[in-house]
Amino acid sequence: MLFLVQDGITNGAIYALLGLALVLVFAVTRVILIPQGEFVTYGALTYASLAAGQMPGTAKLALALGIGAFAFDLFAARKALHGRLILRSVLTNIVLPGIVLALTVYFAAQKPPVAICIVLSLVIVAMIGLYLYRVAFQPLAHTSVLVLLIASVGVHLALQGLGLLFFGAEGQRGPAVLSGSFTAGALRFTGQSITVYGITIAFIVGLWLFFGLTLYGKALRATAVNRLGARLAGIRTTLSGQIAFLLASVIGALSGIMIVPITTLYYDSGFLIGLKGFVAAIIGGLVSYPLTAVAALFVGIVEAFSSFYASNYKEVIVFMLLIPVLLLRSLAAPAVEEEKD
Repeated sequence: MLFLVQDGITNGAIYALLGLALVLVFAVTRVILIPQGEFVTYGALTYASLAAGQMPGTAKLALALGIGAFAFDLFAARKALHGRLILRSVLTNIVLPGIVLALTVYFAAQKPPVAICIVLSLVIVAMIGLYLYRVAFQPLAHTSVLVLLIASVGVHLALQGLGLLFFGAEGQRGPAVLSGSFTAGALRFTGQSITVYGITIAFIVGLWLFFGLTLYGKALRATAVNRLGARLAGIRTTLSGQIAFLLASVIGALSGIMIVPITTLYYDSGFLIGLKGFVAAIIGGLVSYPLTAVAALFVGIVEAFSSFYASNYKEVIVFMLLIPVLLLRSLAAPAVEEEKD
């Protein structure tokens, strides 16, 4: 039982990060981020490719999306083009990913150390998330949740297909972030599991400090509470959306980097992992960060026990957790008329 609980907490820590990212993005942008799983696989397989001395195609994708974001910026500002705005857009959307691509090409041929692989992977996936919002979601920011959901599904399918193109159908594993192990009673803790616990706790504390103490964090909270009110108060909701996607992509990539030394990941593995984070986010009501984190640990423990006692039905049991939660929420929520355009 102790082994299963330990395994469940390790998995639950990953799901907690993904669930927090989903809640953050939905609260700020109203986007149900189905491609969150692709951020996981992109981060993991980019890290594994760099560690193996291979050139990941995600760096080229970041540059291509950056060029697309630059084109969108030019189109949006076509009536009032300013040299300063154009220069900033060029530096942000073309020069920066170009530099990262050049560094990736250089280091991929050198078999870089783990630290450089991690930093490059996080930067590449963070840029993909940032430019993805600008290209796919920012133009639809004022549409309905249904339209945003359809766009999210389309982005997920496109990224999954590109993942197959970049990494192939074969699975990959990466080197452990932290080696070594120690025992505590009957339990054995590896360096990688300690890394998972430490990074999860550090990230949750960091997000708490970010939302509570920084100006950008407070702007995100204001946008999440009332988007229109935030705009009236002078908060740029587009910037809030960009920050939310940036954080979500970094969280996804970091989760993938923590997972890939433990288990073999394929180009489409992130979808199921992201869905389990989505289960935790739904249990948290897509609004509560603490409840999402607790629900993620519960999901991880249920998955661990299910895989031991009924491995064939593991996924079914995990996703069945949604049914009683949705039923209780539907009974507790007051009846409302369907929104009309």
